[in-house]
Amino acid sequence: MKEIVLLILSLGVILLGAEVFTNAIEWLGRKLKLGEGAVGSIFAAVGTALPETIIPVIAIMSHESGGGHDVGIGAILGAPFMLGTLAFFIAGLAVFIFRRNNKPMLIKPRVMQRDLKFFLIVYSMAILASFLPSYSLKLVVVAILVGSYITYVIQTLRCAHDSADHEEELPQCHFWRKCSTPPMIVILAQIAAALLIIIIGAEVFVGSVQVVASKVGMPVFVLALIITPIATELPEKFNSVLWLRRRKDTLAMGNITGAMVFQSSMIPALGIAFTSWVLEPLALVSALLALASAGIQYVFLKRTGTLYPAGLLLGGVFYIIFIFAVFKGF
Repeated sequence: MKEIVLLILSLGVILLGAEVFTNAIEWLGRKLKLGEGAVGSIFAAVGTALPETIIPVIAIMSHESGGGHDVGIGAILGAPFMLGTLAFFIAGLAVFIFRRNNKPMLIKPRVMQRDLKFFLIVYSMAILASFLPSYSLKLVVVAILVGSYITYVIQTLRCAHDSADHEEELPQCHFWRKCSTPPMIVILAQIAAALLIIIIGAEVFVGSVQVVASKVGMPVFVLALIITPIATELPEKFNSVLWLRRRKDTLAMGNITGAMVFQSSMIPALGIAFTSWVLEPLALVSALLALASAGIQYVFLKRTGTLYPAGLLLGGVFYIIFIFAVFKGF
């Protein structure tokens, strides 16, 4: 009973942190005169992805080989998979709940196409690197992945300055109750505080989920491959749900797709450089499903120029396929 209460309370803490974070990020974009594409795809995406990146970094750096590397590789591959499947599904479901229709989402197609194209290219390269026989060749891939993300950031910021959004009324900054625009130091302090709140809430949430799972007799491999990634990756994406509620679809989806680019380039580069980077069959399945899910959304974008909530729900299908593969012991 105690764990259930902690589970609910931690979700409340995460939602509170997400609200404070989204408010600060929007003010940061206004202060830097950037469009929603850059704010969502870089600042919001990387900011909320940072807590998850700590897991593979610690796992890899604190163990020379063996179990630590396995945990690190699993965490590296788990993030893009969860974002490309379950996060898409939750975004589509949120739109249906808030708007009760399947109308086109209010996104900037160019922003979404850029994010998904980068993801499909860099993540494919990261996965193919596992088949390279030479460590030297793998280091070449590492350099390409890092260079690709730097290129992505430069392109995103350049486009953001070229096509900054028209100013609109923003909710008052939570850490600045005056009518004037908050100073940069206040905005940065609010972002830091929000991330701290989210991390604390996520830590309690993860611990509660693990205790509940063990008490109901859930197998360890199911906990490691399914439950824990949900607990660590998805809470931060409540930011997207809040933005979808306010019809800021570019911010919401950029928060997901931008994190996908970061988690499929910079973090795999770490894994390739400091581990053997030999992927097990189940790891390859998760990667292929993430690529397939993102590929479908990219095709939708190219053909229709937008995204539909019903199409995003397909991400849930790919997640269910993975669960089936886990239980079948693929």
